Amino acid sequence: MTKQIKPSARYQQLIAQINWHNERYYKFDSPSISDYEYDQLMQEVLVLENQNPDWQDSDSPSQRVGSQPLAEFTQIAHELPMLSLSNGFKSDDIFDFDRRLHKQLDQQPDVVFEYVAEPKLDGLAVSIMYRNGILAYAATRGDGKIGEDITQNVKTIHSIPLRIENAPEQLEVRGEVFISHAGFERLNETQKAKDKKTFVNPRNAAAGSLRQLDSKITANRPLDIYIYSVGVISDSLFASTHYEMLQRLAGLGFPVCPLIEVVQGAQDCIDYYASLSGRRAQLEYEIDGIVYKLNRLDWQSQAGFIAKAPRWAMAHKFPAQEKSTKIKEIDVQVGRTGAITPVARLEPLFVGGVTVSNVTLHNSSEVKRLGVRVGDTVIVRRAGDVIPQIVSVDLERRPNTSRAYEFPQICPICDSAVVFEGEGIIARCSGGLICPAQRKQAIKHFVARKAMDIDGMGDRIVDSLVDLGLLNNVADLYKLEYHQILELEGFAEKSAQNLLTAIEQSKRTEFAKFLYALGISQVGETTAEQLANSFINMNELMQADEEFLQTLSDIGPIVASSIVAFLTDDNNRAVIQALHEMGIRYPEITPIKEMDNAELPLANTTIVLTGSLQSLTRGEAKKKLQALGAKVAGSVSAKTDIVVVGADAGNKATKAEQLGIKIIDEDELQAILA
Repeated sequence: MTKQIKPSARYQQLIAQINWHNERYYKFDSPSISDYEYDQLMQEVLVLENQNPDWQDSDSPSQRVGSQPLAEFTQIAHELPMLSLSNGFKSDDIFDFDRRLHKQLDQQPDVVFEYVAEPKLDGLAVSIMYRNGILAYAATRGDGKIGEDITQNVKTIHSIPLRIENAPEQLEVRGEVFISHAGFERLNETQKAKDKKTFVNPRNAAAGSLRQLDSKITANRPLDIYIYSVGVISDSLFASTHYEMLQRLAGLGFPVCPLIEVVQGAQDCIDYYASLSGRRAQLEYEIDGIVYKLNRLDWQSQAGFIAKAPRWAMAHKFPAQEKSTKIKEIDVQVGRTGAITPVARLEPLFVGGVTVSNVTLHNSSEVKRLGVRVGDTVIVRRAGDVIPQIVSVDLERRPNTSRAYEFPQICPICDSAVVFEGEGIIARCSGGLICPAQRKQAIKHFVARKAMDIDGMGDRIVDSLVDLGLLNNVADLYKLEYHQILELEGFAEKSAQNLLTAIEQSKRTEFAKFLYALGISQVGETTAEQLANSFINMNELMQADEEFLQTLSDIGPIVASSIVAFLTDDNNRAVIQALHEMGIRYPEITPIKEMDNAELPLANTTIVLTGSLQSLTRGEAKKKLQALGAKVAGSVSAKTDIVVVGADAGNKATKAEQLGIKIIDEDELQAILA
């Protein structure tokens, strides 16, 4: 008579059976049943779980299939920070690293340290927490303190155990998720077959796969992992050395890189680096260097950490990959702040794991330094995730037809004049109010609290209005109609009317705020106030030349040039005129320059405010001091006369003490203002 197995017992039997087959397939690459037989077992598990939801076990292979898409990633705070590594690039860097450790650990130079040497995989670092032997959660590195919750996606990686036996009550393992070369090829073949975008390199594919909101997508990606350390662990006697720790983890079922070795001293580290560097092309996965870790865990603890990296570990990076190609053209791109950057358009080449066809040349100074010309053959370098850069020009291969690059004097987007800042190095479009490349940024700056202060006009709303073609420049803000705002996502009748009211109220402003709102390059709040105190209105300011502007306090040739270039641009003038026609008004005041400074009690006095004030804001204090003739500066220098110190004052107060500058508190400030 055949023995009957209870349904629940059959479910547990299936889990154990499938997990055993998974281990044979994914860990040992030795499958013992066909794919069809495996699928039949899996299907039986899914049916039983569907019929009996309460049976579902955290160790079930169904947990790797992928759950419903997440609305968004939640965040997980690391109990111990996930730090990065210090980098070395030469053998001398490794000897220096070894010498520093001897000094930090108070060991004689002849003491030979043991290091664990391991390949530095080019993937994505993750943290996986187990509680009572069960996978509790997993997170990305994030900023080192807080990462993204990728628990469901990590569960789809077959080489990661969902449950471990005889484990510490709490165990956090850390490792690198990656895709092998073979897996990467299969993935791209699948993408092509589905007429989807292929991936550029294995690292991007791994990172993108692990950060899918739908874990079903992750489950179909050939992800793997090697564990390289622990984070939080409740067993203080788990291991005494780093290598022993890795062996213990391997014994618990975690995948650990088989190429890890214990080496003796700095020279052995370098020999390991040379050996693995020679075999790099034959490895099944991508690596970008070697990591050395002090083997003794007590010494690791004693050595401690610097701000973002442990002192007891170092990454020995492989040299940057370099290849040559030709420059087909050099043109410029205009950024959202008007910065104009030259870009070399290249004959595409594959270097450092990506296809490169464009390389920024940063500024006119860099173009001159490299001496690049259209038609040149250049050497392009890219290491890891570093932005590709042109290293040099192969002058021997320069064709007779090559031509020197001439920086444009006119913005290619809006035809406004290009102005040069920073000793002629930084180029910027002067058409800030009308240049399409700067449109969104210009409007966001214009509506900001310190500028025109249009309450409710946030970045998202500006983006929507620009995308809909309703805002082409800042003057269009005052043409918006009720029905246009009401049609925007998130707006109801009351909120639409409130925004229109805020726009209308912004028409009554101050001259300094209006000047600041225009977004003139080099003109911040302080300079805007200086201009407002020196000119009656915009018409008078527009007539000022560079020579006169430089007679004003704190306005040098660069700032003066930027102001004149902006205000003499016909397009900018047209927008400013339109703003006034829309009703922008500000009270005209008698410029300070026309007053007799001798009559002002704080004439020729430079004051710095630091810390928070209780009886008034720093902005209010600044205005009152300026009305008394004082110059209110942002930093302490030998020219400072008084420093006003409020609560939680920073290093400005310390610097004032060092320079012997008079320091007063808020009560003394009020006495001056009274």
